[in-house]
Amino acid sequence: MKRISFLLLLALIVAACQDKNTFTVKGVLKGKTGKYIYINKVDVNTPILIDSAKIGKNGSFRLNVKCSEPDFYQLGFSTANFITLLAEPSERIILTFNDTNLYKNYSIAGSPGSSKLQVLDGALASTKSKLDSLTAIYNKSSNEPGFDVKGAALETQFSNLIKEQRKKNIEFIITNINSLASIKALYQTITPDTYVLYEPNDLQYLKIVTDSLTRHYPNSKHVQALARDLSNELNKMYVEKLGALANELPQANLDPDLMDSHGKRIALSSLRGKYVLLTFWSFTSKDCVVENLQLKEYYKRYRNKGFEIYQINIDQSEADWKKAVQYDELPWISTREDDPANPANARLFNVTRLPSNFLFDKEGKIIGSNLHNRSLQIKLQQLFPN
Repeated sequence: MKRISFLLLLALIVAACQDKNTFTVKGVLKGKTGKYIYINKVDVNTPILIDSAKIGKNGSFRLNVKCSEPDFYQLGFSTANFITLLAEPSERIILTFNDTNLYKNYSIAGSPGSSKLQVLDGALASTKSKLDSLTAIYNKSSNEPGFDVKGAALETQFSNLIKEQRKKNIEFIITNINSLASIKALYQTITPDTYVLYEPNDLQYLKIVTDSLTRHYPNSKHVQALARDLSNELNKMYVEKLGALANELPQANLDPDLMDSHGKRIALSSLRGKYVLLTFWSFTSKDCVVENLQLKEYYKRYRNKGFEIYQINIDQSEADWKKAVQYDELPWISTREDDPANPANARLFNVTRLPSNFLFDKEGKIIGSNLHNRSLQIKLQQLFPN
C-alpha cells in the first residue's frame, strides 16, 4: 500500500514538472469536423510544424505543446488561414472560432500574450479592410467627372488611415514594452513592402524594444534576432536610409529625468516601489487645468498609500509654468521638458493630445495609458482598495 502511494506521488510530481514545460490549447470550431488543425512554432521568420490535432465531431480539438519559454506559434489550417499565439509554459489556452477564416472572429482566454496579439492583429485587419474599400472607390471613380477633387479627398483619407494605424502601433509598443508582443508591432506591414512604422523617427521604438526585451528575455531567439536587426541596419525598411544612424543613437528608454519646479532633477525610475501616474500637460489647456483639479483629489486620497504623480509640462515659458504650479498649488512632482521646442519625452511617448498620461506599476511597467475621469478613478480604486 505504501509502495502504491509512493508511486502515485512520484507520478504526480513528474506530471507537475511536465506541466511547467507544456502549454495546452483547447478549441472549438464550427463546420470543420474530421479535419486537422496544425500548430507551427515560429523560428524567427520561419514557421516549423510541430503538431496537429483532428477536430472531433463536436468541433473540438486539443493540443499539448512542450515549451520552456514564451514563444510565438501559428495555429490554423494553412499559411493564409491561421492565428498567432504568444504562449508561455503552463498556460491553458481556450479558443472559440466563429468563422471559417480563423483570424476574423475568435475569442481567446488563458494567454495574456496571445490576447495582446489578437488586439494588435485585429486593429491592423480593420485598417487594411478600410484601405481596400478606399482603393476600390478610388479605382472606380478614376474615370468619372470631378475625380480631381474626389481623388484628392480619397488620397487624404488613405493617408490618414495609415497615420492612425502607426499611432496605434506606437501606443501598443509603449504600453507593452516588456512583452514579446511588442516585436510583432514593430514588424507589421500594410502591404508586403510597406511597414506600419514607416517614419525615420520610428527607429527609436525599435531601439526601445530591443533594450527592454534584452533585459527581460536575453536568451530568446526572437530578441536576439531583434538585436541583430538593430546592429545590421535594423530592418529592410531602413537599410539604405538609416543604417549609419543606428550606431549614433543614444541609449533609449522610457525614463524621463527632468528638472522640477524647485530646481531638482528627478528621474521617473527613482520612484520605483510606488504606482506612478506620468502626465503631460500645458497650463494653456483648459482640459489640463480641469483634470489637475481632479488629480489633486486622487493624490490627496492615495498619496500615503503609495501613489505618486510625475507631471511633465511642455509650455515654452519656464516662468509662467512655475507660476501656474504655484498658483494651482500642484502638490506632486512638477517637471518640464528640458527643451519645450523639442519635447523629447512627449515625442518618445507619442503624445498627440493633452492631457495624456501613463500609469506605471511598482516595478516601472506601464499598466495603463490615457486614463481619464471615471476610468482613472476605477483603476485607482482597484489598485488602492479601502
